Amino acid sequence: MNIAFIGAVEGSAIGLRALLDAGLAPGLVITLPPEAARRHSDYVDLGPLAQAGGGALVHAVDINGPEALAALRAFETDLVLVIGWSQVCRDAFLSVARIGNVGFHPAALPHMRGRAVIPWTILLGKRETAATLFWLDAGVDSGPILLQQMITVRPDETARGLYDKQTEALARMLPEAVALVLKGEAPRVEQDHAKATYCARRTAEDGRIDWREPAEAVLRLIRAVGDPYPGAFTTADGQRLIVDAATRFADSHRFIGLPGQVQSHTPSGFTVRCGDGEAIDITAWRRDGGVTDRPRLHSKLGACLG
Repeated sequence: MNIAFIGAVEGSAIGLRALLDAGLAPGLVITLPPEAARRHSDYVDLGPLAQAGGGALVHAVDINGPEALAALRAFETDLVLVIGWSQVCRDAFLSVARIGNVGFHPAALPHMRGRAVIPWTILLGKRETAATLFWLDAGVDSGPILLQQMITVRPDETARGLYDKQTEALARMLPEAVALVLKGEAPRVEQDHAKATYCARRTAEDGRIDWREPAEAVLRLIRAVGDPYPGAFTTADGQRLIVDAATRFADSHRFIGLPGQVQSHTPSGFTVRCGDGEAIDITAWRRDGGVTDRPRLHSKLGACLG
């Protein structure tokens, strides 16, 4: 069977490695060229893995474009695996593969179709999600389900923690799915479209911290948009400050101040007051130029840049 693999992110590499380890190396790998890496905060060059598996490597920025379609047709593709490519597949693409096209989505479809699903899962306080392999159609994450595996979301889950759970599930599921296709036994379970919900695209700017929010909401944002995503951020003295980790500060009642005000310096970092009067202890942060100094005591974070 002629299997083509399309992807460009960390999860793509994990899925491709799982196929290689299972002896199911794709004969064609389509990925982004390195100069287009800025499209994804978690971009990974799939070239070395494609080479290790003996497959042909094609670079493309548009899987619906002539270069990708020509490569798939020349390969006489039977099955396409689209793992980690944020583009809607058009009819011309969907019609190439003899058997069909399989995609991956980090949610319990039909719930949470769309973009930025891992951040939204944490922001919404979900306690359960799923990893889903499904047959692509012309809609957005709307095709029949091939395999689905439920995943528990901890109350303190981070984007990195949930991303890793999703890619671990992908590594287990993808070889199983391909094996089912090879045997002609792959399920095609129609989704209940009446239950579908849709997640909107998020940008790096959506990680800006609003210190008027309650402490729990600020902490949830920090967890939701951190590694492998751009991160939650504020400003200190007109300079961007990215917050990588924070916890609730137990002695909030001892401080009086304004939302966004640095209340104290602690052994691990510094505390900032939130809109509900509670404070958080910021324990890991980055500033432009590699500066790691704590913001000035009693300074107010969040002034607009430039």
